[in-house]
Amino acid sequence: MKKWMYVISVGSMLAIFLFFYFTHLKEAEIRDKARAAQIAQQQKDDADRKALIEAKAREDATARAAARAADEAKKEADKVAKWEADGQKIKDQTDKYNTEADRLSKQAARLEIQLDTLRNDKEKANRESFELAKRVELAKIAKRNAELEIQRMTEMIARRAADSLMARPPAPVFPKSS
Repeated sequence: MKKWMYVISVGSMLAIFLFFYFTHLKEAEIRDKARAAQIAQQQKDDADRKALIEAKAREDATARAAARAADEAKKEADKVAKWEADGQKIKDQTDKYNTEADRLSKQAARLEIQLDTLRNDKEKANRESFELAKRVELAKIAKRNAELEIQRMTEMIARRAADSLMARPPAPVFPKSS
């Protein structure tokens, strides 16, 4: 009997263990299924939330990209408009200064011609002045020569007259006193 006791006690314990084990196994399986369903639901909720967040992020990114593109387009349009305005301003100033340069070059040419005319007139006046001064000097020389000739002629006539007998008074005759 003692031998059977070992077998019966171990067998009964095994039966009790198996009873609890299979009962617990069914509960564990139900819990695992519930947990798996819960995890699946949570993953699905997370995936939905993530998809919603990603969709929102895509929409925000698209909106930001559109705003950025619009802003860049506006900046580019402003830059082009400013470039065109500056180009037109430079063109207007260039035309204005070219017109001014043409006017001033014509005026310079006119003044250059006038200056040449005045130089020629000055040279002619200087030449005439020189010719008049030369004629005056020649007239002075001629006058001096004429005066010297007159003096020489006067001296010559005075010498001839002094040398002539007619110009000499006769010697006074004094009576002879006896």
